[in-house]
Amino acid sequence: MAGNDDAKHHRGVIGNAKNFWLYSSKTGFDITHPPTPSSPPVTPNVTIQTTTTPITVDPAKSALVIIDMQNFFLSAAFGRTRGAGHEALDQLVDHAIPAARKAGIRIVWLNWGMTDQEIDEMPPAVTRAFGFDTLNDEEGILNGNVFEAKGAGNAVDKHGGRKHQGGHTVLEDGTKGRKYMGLGSECGVVHCPETGKEINAGRLLMRDAWNSALQTPLNRMYEEGAKLATRPDVWIHKNRMSGLWGGRTACEDFLEQEGIRTLFFTGVNTDQCVGGTYLDGFSKGYDCILLSDGAGTTSPEYAQQCIEYNAANTCGFSTSCKAFGEGVDAMEKGASADVSGGRADSGAAKQM
Repeated sequence: MAGNDDAKHHRGVIGNAKNFWLYSSKTGFDITHPPTPSSPPVTPNVTIQTTTTPITVDPAKSALVIIDMQNFFLSAAFGRTRGAGHEALDQLVDHAIPAARKAGIRIVWLNWGMTDQEIDEMPPAVTRAFGFDTLNDEEGILNGNVFEAKGAGNAVDKHGGRKHQGGHTVLEDGTKGRKYMGLGSECGVVHCPETGKEINAGRLLMRDAWNSALQTPLNRMYEEGAKLATRPDVWIHKNRMSGLWGGRTACEDFLEQEGIRTLFFTGVNTDQCVGGTYLDGFSKGYDCILLSDGAGTTSPEYAQQCIEYNAANTCGFSTSCKAFGEGVDAMEKGASADVSGGRADSGAAKQM
């Protein structure tokens, strides 16, 4: 009997009157957010196969969120060799970004980009994650205004070691103005791989600095998207690993203003800034989908697997950039078929 019950078609409404999903055992989860559960289907829509079940989304209420694909994290100028982040970049360029453009899904470039005030107010836990500086003074280090002396001492890594365990060798040698002292510190002059010339990389992860710019070719893709007449790309600064932390952020303001409820997450690092933003989005009631091959990390493989597992099985859904693109392609084919069918019907009506 149980087997027969399982085989029966069943439906459900999940959530509340202001924020709900529809479930069908035949078609999966409808997360298009129609006005009411009995409203006609939202069109156009995109159905995407995830690792667990199909989901159907409304492009107008969706955004592709690309996190921290910046020079500091990816460029050879900072000693970055090809890795998972670069593989994720390829998937974005080849599949996710073209698909979002085609479907009219907004692209949000969510990046580190701080102000002096934010640096001054940064809590120690966040500051430490990027390294800090110390003074050569075994006694009386706290007698003066130690905060004004920041940047005048020795660069150390997040563990307090001068050898920067697993750190940023290009910034640590002290040549050409490079002396790594964490967030807001001068990166000095680096060799730009794209131009072959030396360039001042600016202060670490500050707004408008070269080290904070998007890695090529994403910089060009953002510039093109920002010029779109409809649903142009938007660049949003963040000052924590999560772009949706706390009571309110610029990202949340934008999403609410644009009526965006469904977020496709990509970028680096999967288990840090991407995962942190994903989890905060989940807690705030957004529909969260991880494009797992569009997100990469320098952490061990199990860190990536942990985020992928929880995204797929607890906090939302997980899929690939290619599957995302295939869903959009299917939407386009369906729209073309509808147009062709409409023309045929129109012609038949005239003949009558």
